[in-house]
Amino acid sequence: MSPNSHDKPSRPAIFLLTAAVIMAAGCSGSINPISTQSGPTGPAFVVGTDAPMASVTSFSVQVTSVNAIDATGKSVPLLSGTPTVDFARYNGLQTLLDMNDVPVGTYTSVSITLGAGTIGYLDTSGAGAPVIKTEAAALTQSTVTVTLSKPLVIATAAAPVGVRVDFDLSKSILVDASGQITGQVTPTFTVDVVGIGDAGGYIDEFDAGVVSVDVGKQSFVVQGPHGRQLTVNVDAQTEWDGTASLSALTTSSIVQISGTLDKADLTVDADEVSILSQSGFSASGLITYVAPPTGTATSFDLYVRGLLPANTGLMLGQIAQVNLAGTEKYSIYWMHNPMAQFLFNSGTLLAGQSVAVGGPASGAANPNAVTVNHVSLRHWGFNGTVVAGSVSMGHSTFQMKVNGFAGVVIPETVTVYVAGKTGFRHGFNQMGDVTAGANVRVVGLLLHDPVSGNAVLLSRYVDDMK
Repeated sequence: MSPNSHDKPSRPAIFLLTAAVIMAAGCSGSINPISTQSGPTGPAFVVGTDAPMASVTSFSVQVTSVNAIDATGKSVPLLSGTPTVDFARYNGLQTLLDMNDVPVGTYTSVSITLGAGTIGYLDTSGAGAPVIKTEAAALTQSTVTVTLSKPLVIATAAAPVGVRVDFDLSKSILVDASGQITGQVTPTFTVDVVGIGDAGGYIDEFDAGVVSVDVGKQSFVVQGPHGRQLTVNVDAQTEWDGTASLSALTTSSIVQISGTLDKADLTVDADEVSILSQSGFSASGLITYVAPPTGTATSFDLYVRGLLPANTGLMLGQIAQVNLAGTEKYSIYWMHNPMAQFLFNSGTLLAGQSVAVGGPASGAANPNAVTVNHVSLRHWGFNGTVVAGSVSMGHSTFQMKVNGFAGVVIPETVTVYVAGKTGFRHGFNQMGDVTAGANVRVVGLLLHDPVSGNAVLLSRYVDDMK
């Protein structure tokens, strides 16, 4: 699909993280080695996820280093710069973080060092819309070293291999006897080795601005928020949301991409492309409040977790009010049939939905009055507990009580629909593994059932969170 580059003397290490790093990573504009050691290098990647706790919207912390360590104690960096990472932004989804050269070798552990951080949480004590409050995080330890169950082997001729980093917010952020956040954080990570073809190596979401388009080569180049450029390949199997197409892309386009890393040259082979904006800015996050609560919405509050570009009036971590004029276009990522307009529109918006909005940059100058022309529903991970007696093998459904940040704004029990393409991960292999009382994470689309009026989840992944 993409051009061959086996004649290159070395290839960059690839980093993916589902826990909020792409929009906050301090990456340079070109791919450079991060090791000063001589010798051959090989490809690696890092993926991650998190398990959020009730009301916590963010744990934003500076990552000062991520190092791989071999049996002799030699340490090599896996991360360039010292990005500030929000470990609650993505939940069960994976996105591209960084690319760097890594020395070949066999590494038996990974060490992660954190710097200053803050905790953000949703305050629903008032009578109106929820607000975000923050407090400084006090780390009980700044460095965590995790021994790998199988070694990370980096080689020049091999396909990329990497590690999956799971940051558990519920175990890391300490609370007192009454359940109140104390401000103390004991970083808790699980790190596992994954291959490029594993489920853990897939890029679920990557938001970026288009730099150039080559229709002849069926590819385009994008640039992330901090300068990192990446070539994206498309073909006849690539799905485009709505009226999007390769020829429709311009240097003003902001896109969302899903796909796999190409083993030959470490570009991305896109499975899905959505145009988030053609005219200036895009913001993504979770809806925390819809006005009015029923009927056709005239506005909604968006907790901003992703932002392109960064120089509008919006800021990461704030709640912005998005005003609706009735002319906005609505779409659902990965759903291309006419039902999408029926299932997601100004009359079916729900608190707890993960969305991306886009429009002219002038419409994002005032966070209290944002105007957009496109609203796209996206996948997100919803944690919860399976309701006793709700698992129906015949209907491929079960019910769950949502907890975590989303559970604060979705107080009701939701019905989860499982389809043929639903993936079961991290201990689950099939629908029959889901049992009453199980702690699960459902990555999927939160929708307003137009018949019952209740919230439902169309699952993409169902994860065992025990």
